[in-house]
Amino acid sequence: MRIQRLLLLSPEVRRLLPEAWLELGCARFRQRRSFGDYSEAWGICMEETSWQCEVGQEKSIRHISQAVDVASRYTPWRSSCLVQAAAAMTLLVRRKLDCTLYLGTAKNAAGQLAAHAWVRSGPIYVTGEREMGAFTVVGIFGRRAGTATNTRTADKGSSLF
Repeated sequence: MRIQRLLLLSPEVRRLLPEAWLELGCARFRQRRSFGDYSEAWGICMEETSWQCEVGQEKSIRHISQAVDVASRYTPWRSSCLVQAAAAMTLLVRRKLDCTLYLGTAKNAAGQLAAHAWVRSGPIYVTGEREMGAFTVVGIFGRRAGTATNTRTADKGSSLF
């Protein structure tokens, strides 16, 4: 049954699945670091990227979105919204696509604070779109593709996350 679903995916998405799965694992591992170390690679704090993109870029963004969504269902670890968002950002920037990470909070039914993360690239929400409406944005990190001065980690020559 799972193989049939895999075969129904476009070839572009199938090619992205191993990379998305590995990035989900890397993002989950990086989450063990302190928030300051982890968040500095997300981009410029409180800056959004453009809502515009080219038609060819929209296709790539949609493929990345689908690959991260599918891969996150088949990880042996918990791929939370933040893990999915970090993995999607890595895939987007690797393809020289601007993206913005949003962090939001809300109170759940029990009155406890809940948090959510989602990513947008151009006009497309790459991750977390289904739940984002219930949350108030408290943080925005814009990452412009090809800009090495966005973060200290880029200046050090290390990976994005």
